[in-house]
Amino acid sequence: MIEDTIAAISTPLGEGGIGIVRISGPDAAEITGKIFRAGHKKNFLKENRRLVYGHIIDSKGEDLDEVLLCYMKAPHTYTREDIVEINCHGGIVPLRKVLEQVLAQGARLAQPGEFSKRAFLNGRLDLAQAESVIDLIRSKTEGSLYLAISQLKGNLSKKILELQERLLGLLAQVEANIDFPEEDLEAATGQVIIQSSEEILKELEKMVRSADSGKVYREGISTIIIGRTNVGKSSLLNALLRENRAIVTDIPGTTRDIIEEIINIRGIPLKIMDTAGLRETNDLVERIGVEKTRETINKADLVLVVLDAVRGLTDEDYAILDLIGEKKALFLINKVDAGEEKMRIKESDARKLAQKRPVLWVSAEKRIGLGQLEEEIFEMVMGGRITGPDNILVANIRHKQVLEKGARHLSEAILGIRQEVPVDVVAIDIRSAWEALGEITGSTATEDLLDRIFEDFCIGK
Repeated sequence: MIEDTIAAISTPLGEGGIGIVRISGPDAAEITGKIFRAGHKKNFLKENRRLVYGHIIDSKGEDLDEVLLCYMKAPHTYTREDIVEINCHGGIVPLRKVLEQVLAQGARLAQPGEFSKRAFLNGRLDLAQAESVIDLIRSKTEGSLYLAISQLKGNLSKKILELQERLLGLLAQVEANIDFPEEDLEAATGQVIIQSSEEILKELEKMVRSADSGKVYREGISTIIIGRTNVGKSSLLNALLRENRAIVTDIPGTTRDIIEEIINIRGIPLKIMDTAGLRETNDLVERIGVEKTRETINKADLVLVVLDAVRGLTDEDYAILDLIGEKKALFLINKVDAGEEKMRIKESDARKLAQKRPVLWVSAEKRIGLGQLEEEIFEMVMGGRITGPDNILVANIRHKQVLEKGARHLSEAILGIRQEVPVDVVAIDIRSAWEALGEITGSTATEDLLDRIFEDFCIGK
């Protein structure tokens, strides 16, 4: 049983219209009563789930802030404990002063993710749902948002529980032979167990494979725009963002540092970086930018190589093409709006380039070919990827590792039956598979695991 009361600021620090101090625990109402002076409704405890107007006061009885207070009585709250949320003015000073008064009356400052951890410990959420909360907060596109909501609603958890139930059924069949050792595991029974195990194994393996797609929606694709100076890299970034984020001039070397933004390509967060033009230069600052570009290429998932249709292909362009190595890339021939008579890159050049990577003709300035570019990016990133069983995507690397562990144990059980190993060994492998899946929902999670998961949360959630 959790006996202490925690508190934290649950909104980002900075200037804003509203900031919230959240209190959760058995003494939440008592602590609030010592620092809250109500307006016309004197007893906020009678106003469950309603906003009450009043003031937070200090130890001398002086007003600290004019607030709206909401008292939510357990168990119908996020943590299944009594919760009080104090809606203050959203400045750093009033929020911190109100929090100081709450802590002075006996509350403890919450640790990162402790509200969500209490929700899990009190049975409000399972572990997979609790982890989806941070994914929901960090979602960058509608695709990643819907994936997090799906997990928060328990879709992944329901599938895991279903697989665990089927594993328990297998375990019961195997353990029946342990209870009656005079009877060997009959061939017919063994074949039924193998068939059922293989069906479960296929579902686990499909969920593991879906993790690549889930990771894309959850974490996005790191994409870098590279090319010579003045080929239109910054114009391309601005066109994809639909805003003038990068400075565009005719002066070579305008972009000195890496500019990073996130754009939405059919629900996929594309972490796109505009870089300094790659060329030999005596300018120290520009040279540093060029070197950072070279380093970033190695870390990128996708490379967009911009070529100048008007200036034509040069030795610098071919050096850049060699620089990307085996990286996944698209070749973009830019400035096609200049007209065919001015273009020095011809169809024959494009066909040669296309032998190595897909080639698109675009105009960043006139936004020609950008729809096709977005379609090509989506196909390169998601083409051939699959979803898990029942269209469930696994987006968390921890979940993927747990599923792989469960699949390994189940494979060992199948192999054991085929090789006629002792049935108690087979039972151990099936039980280990069941326990591994329980780490996703938290039913078999250790305290160390819980601490590692929730320490990545923000304070106040």
